Amino acid sequence: MSFRTKAPLLAVTALVSAFGFESAASANAFYLQSQSARGTGRAFSGEAADTGAASLWWNPAAIAGIRDGSAAIAATVIRPKGDVVDNGTVIGRPTFSATGVRNGTNFTPVGGNGVSSDPINNGVVPSGAIAYPLTDRIAIGVAVTSPFSFTTNYEANSWARYTADKTRLRTIDIQPSIGIAVTDWLRVGGALNIEYTDAILNNALPNLSAAQPDGFQELKGDGWDLGWTAGVQLHNDFATVGVSYKSSIRHKLKGSLDISGLVGPLASSNASIDGATASFNTPGQVIVAGRFRGTDKLTLNAQVVAYNWSKFDTIDLGAPLNTAIPENYRDSWSLAGGFDYDVTPKATLRAGIQRAKTPTQDGLRDARVPDANRWTYAAGGSYQLTPRMAFDLGANYIDFSDTTIDRATAAYAGTAVVTPIRTQGLLQNAHAIEVSLGGRLTF
Repeated sequence: MSFRTKAPLLAVTALVSAFGFESAASANAFYLQSQSARGTGRAFSGEAADTGAASLWWNPAAIAGIRDGSAAIAATVIRPKGDVVDNGTVIGRPTFSATGVRNGTNFTPVGGNGVSSDPINNGVVPSGAIAYPLTDRIAIGVAVTSPFSFTTNYEANSWARYTADKTRLRTIDIQPSIGIAVTDWLRVGGALNIEYTDAILNNALPNLSAAQPDGFQELKGDGWDLGWTAGVQLHNDFATVGVSYKSSIRHKLKGSLDISGLVGPLASSNASIDGATASFNTPGQVIVAGRFRGTDKLTLNAQVVAYNWSKFDTIDLGAPLNTAIPENYRDSWSLAGGFDYDVTPKATLRAGIQRAKTPTQDGLRDARVPDANRWTYAAGGSYQLTPRMAFDLGANYIDFSDTTIDRATAAYAGTAVVTPIRTQGLLQNAHAIEVSLGGRLTF
C-alpha cells in the first residue's frame, strides 16, 4: 500500500462514532434509547412488556390484539455536560539525519487547549409510531426512530485534535411491523428495520515539524441498510412478560475523503477521493422486560438489555484504503426498574432507575466516544386529557463515572514518517439531563 493511501488512516478509526442532532447520553456508547416520553419517565423499564404504538420500537408484539388504532410521538431534549482533559498526551514526530534518513522519534507534549468542556453537543431526539388493527388479533404498524446518533465537537486547538475534531452520526430507523395475538395470553410480532446512516468526521493531521500548521481531513458517507426485530409477550391478569431481539445491522457507507494542508514530504497526500467506502456493525439487542400489578393503582416495571457490542470489532475500509481498523468494543448490558402509579383515573406518576455498563474498554477509549458506566435517575407522568388523548412527560438525570481517554493512534502508519500519538486523557464531571415530551392517541 502506498504512503498516499496510508495517510488518511488516523481519522477513519472512528468513522461510525458520529451523529447529527442527538447526543451520546441515554444508553451506552452511541446508542440512544430515547424513543418514548412514557419510557423516559420510568428509566426505560418495562418497555418491551408494555402495549400500544409507544412500545413498538422495543417489541413488535406490543401492538398484537389492539382494538383501536394508536399513535405516539415524542421529542427528547438532551443536554450533556463534562470535561475531556489532557493527562500527558504526547506526539512522536520523526527525526532525520543530514542525509534525510529517519534516525529516531522525538516525543513532545501534544500542546493545545488541555481542557475541552462539553464536547458532546446538545440535541433533540424525535420519535414516533402508529399502529392499526386489521382484525381483532392482527395489527400492523410502523415506528420511526433515531437509535444510533450523536455529535462531538472539539475546538480546533484542542489537545484531542489529532484523534477527534468534529464527529457526527445520524441514523433514521423505519420499522414496519406486524403483531399477532395467537391466544388470549400469547402475542408475537416481527419487523424489518430499514436504517439510513449519514456520517461526517474530521480531525487535524500533524505535519512533520511542530512549527508548521496542522493539516486537515474530512470523511463523509451515507447508506441504507436492513435489520430485523422479533418479539413475544405473555399476558395474564397480574403480569406481562416481553422478550424481543433486535438484530445487528451491517452498515455500508459510501462517500468522500478530503485531505488538505499537508506540506513538505507529506504534500503528495493532499487529495480529494470520491467513492471511499466503510462498513461496520451496530450491535444486536436481547431485551427481557416485565410489568407486574402491585395494587389496583401500582404497576412495577423491570427490564434488562444485553447488547452484543462485540459486533463492533472493526471498521472495514474499501478502496483505495483497503484495510480494517480495530475498535474492540465489548458486550455490555443495562438493567432498569421503575413503577407507574395512578394518582387519579386521569393522572399517572412514574419513576425509575437504570444502571448501564459501557462497551468501551480501558486502553482503547478515544475522545470521539468519551463513554463511561452510568446511572440514570428518572421521573415523569401522564395525563389523560380525553378518553382518546394522553400527554406524557419524562425527565432523566444521567451520572457518568470518571474514566480514561487512552487510545493510542498513529498518523501515516506503515510509512517512513509514521507519527505515533500516545493519548492520555480523562473524562471528568460528566452528566446529562434529558427532558421528553410526547403524546398518545387512539382512533
